[in-house]
Amino acid sequence: MAERSGIFAGDDPFAIARAWLAEAEDTEPNDPNAIALATVDEDGLPNSRMVLLKEIEDHAFLFYTNWGSAKAKEVDVNGRAAFVWHAKSLRRQIRVRGITEREDGQKADEYFASRSLQSRLGAWASRQSTPLSSRAALVAEVAKVTAKHGKNPARPPFWGGIRILPLEIEFWADGAFRLHDRFRWTRSAVAGGDWQVRRLYP
Repeated sequence: MAERSGIFAGDDPFAIARAWLAEAEDTEPNDPNAIALATVDEDGLPNSRMVLLKEIEDHAFLFYTNWGSAKAKEVDVNGRAAFVWHAKSLRRQIRVRGITEREDGQKADEYFASRSLQSRLGAWASRQSTPLSSRAALVAEVAKVTAKHGKNPARPPFWGGIRILPLEIEFWADGAFRLHDRFRWTRSAVAGGDWQVRRLYP
């Protein structure tokens, strides 16, 4: 492995990513866990949007969404996704590319239950990424699902997590005179694949 020290030290890229995110939580003014998620549709046209990374697991990165959304449909088509996390205050970024799987079990149930009531009702009301006639129509739909599901709505069957199991993780930190530090971790498979680490030119 490439020689690394300081903020790049360690043999577990997920631990490094968690440490960087924890630092950003103390310095970023808003949404330190925001990531720019990239997917590709069935015609090969790329798409990107900001989502919130909810957990860095021991082997994957996890976010949640409506499975009827464009992002979820594109993930279903290709089974792959990428994202970049950028902490402007720290002048660092993490880039991830990998394969995807759904989180449709107890973890998704528990996370949904931890959200505010307004967010849970909003998840039921939104037909994400589909045309909406007016904001009034959305408000009316929220009122309808509130009457139907009450104050403790269960997780909708069309809502859950998407896990990105990386084949590549790159850590980047700003350097003087634009001589940035970049380390790319790669592996050939998500199960049993050994990480290889290389320093890259900035």
